[in-house]
Amino acid sequence: MRRSTPPSPFEMEGRTLDFSVPRIMGVINATPDSFYGGSRIDHAKQAAATALRMVDEGADLLDIGGQSSRPGAKAVGTRTECERILPVIEEIRSVLPHHPLSVDTYHAAVASRALDAGADMVNDIGAALLDPEMEDLVAGRNVPYILMHMQGTPESMQDRPEYGSVTEEVSEFLTHRLLALREKGATQLGLDPGFGFGKSVEHNYQLLDALGQLGGLGVPILAGVSRKSMIYKVLDSSPEQALNGTSVLHAWALDRGAHILRVHDVAEAAECVKLHCALSMSRLNNTND
Repeated sequence: MRRSTPPSPFEMEGRTLDFSVPRIMGVINATPDSFYGGSRIDHAKQAAATALRMVDEGADLLDIGGQSSRPGAKAVGTRTECERILPVIEEIRSVLPHHPLSVDTYHAAVASRALDAGADMVNDIGAALLDPEMEDLVAGRNVPYILMHMQGTPESMQDRPEYGSVTEEVSEFLTHRLLALREKGATQLGLDPGFGFGKSVEHNYQLLDALGQLGGLGVPILAGVSRKSMIYKVLDSSPEQALNGTSVLHAWALDRGAHILRVHDVAEAAECVKLHCALSMSRLNNTND
């Protein structure tokens, strides 16, 4: 699939993230219960070392979260979330003063404090529906904001998810949320179809195959498939054994128009992006011949 004209870049107080090539978002989880243990960090110094390694491996931005969103995860509250992520953001910002940082939260109060601590953008699994104050925060501070589709909540989302057409329903939901945020004044928006968030394995693959249809919405598309159950359930393995499958799905997502890969394994994702760019260049050259 040929990549269309890239969406507008994200502008973040002197830092620009353009989408002329796909970008890699490295995951840093300041949580004890994330579904993949390899992404967890115990303290701010470890987070800073992880951040430096990820950037060296090719991460274009880093996503820092303090609330697990795995199926069945319990909400920890804004106080605990802030206690987990604010020292991490501050420590990472001290060693990476100019690198784009994202905060992974659905609480406006947490997002606001994270932005004050040095984060540049917000990645929200709730699409500003779990906390309606998020709309005003994002619009008022004019920060990049990625909104995601989720059926239900992390506690309930995998309790027999059902759709008439998962692609149509996810696309309609994201379209409506983009419009609502724009009406509030938000201008820097991206979307995430929410792989694994209220979807069966079959739903996830239907959505992945149709990912290019979301390109018509004109904003960056984030694909978060790294080590998820849509891989290891098919392969009868585990998150720890799902790296090769992740790379395969990353390649498919890129070929269907993903602009951002949210990943646990940066070096391997960077190889996927390089190979995808080589394929895209070959296609372009063939078209011009």
